[in-house]
Amino acid sequence: MDQNKRYEILYRLQNESFSSTTELTYRSPFELLIAVMLSAQTTDKKVNSVTGPLFSLANSPHSMLELGLESIKKYIKPIGMFNKKAGNIIKICQILLEKYSGEVPQDPAALEALPGIGRKTANVVLNVAFSWPTIAVDRHVFRVANRTNFAIGKTVEAVERKMLIFVPNEFKISCHHWFVLHGRYTCRAYKPRCDSCLIEDLCEYNQKNNKKDEF
Repeated sequence: MDQNKRYEILYRLQNESFSSTTELTYRSPFELLIAVMLSAQTTDKKVNSVTGPLFSLANSPHSMLELGLESIKKYIKPIGMFNKKAGNIIKICQILLEKYSGEVPQDPAALEALPGIGRKTANVVLNVAFSWPTIAVDRHVFRVANRTNFAIGKTVEAVERKMLIFVPNEFKISCHHWFVLHGRYTCRAYKPRCDSCLIEDLCEYNQKNNKKDEF
């Protein structure tokens, strides 16, 4: 795909008035960190349904530790892997208090060192909470980037590296969110909605309207 096509894709997604932020509900970097960690293998809607009540009682590392492991489990039980995720919340809070005075660090390596926090989560937090021009590659971004030929890569790291090269600076802050929503609602893994896609004429996907592919 040539760069003119890439620019036009980003321009159209921007003009479609797609959200320029996450669909997760949060009020602080700490709440965002916990919400993104909880979102692994579940939906943002489901995460929001449990974090609302949870954050109303505990919205800082200190108050979360005071709430305690068993209570955290009770609040997040409706989402997948709640036992492991509750344990990670406790460990994250302990580390934030011991090493960072209770604050979420603005450092990729420090974030990725936290239990349950991978590269994607770190990039989301840096991008959304601190306005870093990072591009978080989740399954939706990976699929859309590969399927359209916008940025081809066999791993999320490879796609991220190419996205950072191909995406102009003016779009870097928001493009992750556009790709996520496009992948979630239009360029779906199964039965992509090519006939209603606003970038269909720019897309280089050679199996349009197939039920599924490797992405």
